[in-house]
Amino acid sequence: MEPWRTAITSVEPNKIRIRGQAVEDLMRRGNFGDTSFLLIQGRLPSAAESRVWNAILTASADHAVTPPSTMAARVIASGNRRAPEAAIAGGVLAIGDAHGGAGEDTMQMLRRGLAMMQGGRSSEEAARTLLDEYRTAGRRIPGVGHRLHTRDPRTEVLWSLAAEAGLAGPAVALMRTIAGMLSKADRPLPVNVDGALAAVLLDMGFEPAVGRIAFILGRCAGIAAHVLEELAREKPMRIEVPFVYDGP
Repeated sequence: MEPWRTAITSVEPNKIRIRGQAVEDLMRRGNFGDTSFLLIQGRLPSAAESRVWNAILTASADHAVTPPSTMAARVIASGNRRAPEAAIAGGVLAIGDAHGGAGEDTMQMLRRGLAMMQGGRSSEEAARTLLDEYRTAGRRIPGVGHRLHTRDPRTEVLWSLAAEAGLAGPAVALMRTIAGMLSKADRPLPVNVDGALAAVLLDMGFEPAVGRIAFILGRCAGIAAHVLEELAREKPMRIEVPFVYDGP
């Protein structure tokens, strides 16, 4: 049987190297965000990339108790008191297309728009074409709107940091154009954190799947905190969800 192949981590007696970097050196560097960047991109980030990447992870870290991932984790912890790993895993499994997946969808949308611009269209033309496509198909435009915020406080921070770091490029510009068009609509839709990080990640050279992965990496910390709080502060089986029976 042929051996499995990996270019990520090598392990030998008394030696661990992640993407060629000695784990001891990464530990002394003292930045888990940089290590996660290294694992995903195959190289350590520059100082500018490190600042923006860590900001993305922080922006994704938590959003109180109402998101599906947090609620799922707390419900599991309420019933399973001896396995916090099960509750955390359950929370991660609740992340998907409707919760945490919009970053990936936005990156794919922006990629199509950037391809249009490379073909000679202006950013306004590309943005209008994209919006028309979603409206015609009756699909929700990814990366915009929020059930709570009329202005997502994380969006401008991410874009400002990216601009200061020299990392804001055509994807951020296109997303800003889309945001400008939507701001003139009858029901304005602000760019949310998924749309903001999607544009920045695309300009940083990441593949669309990382839009979802970055969210998961950041949100794991928040999910873990909620599980620990549930175990420490609440009684077992304390969660009661009101329901109405409407069957036969």
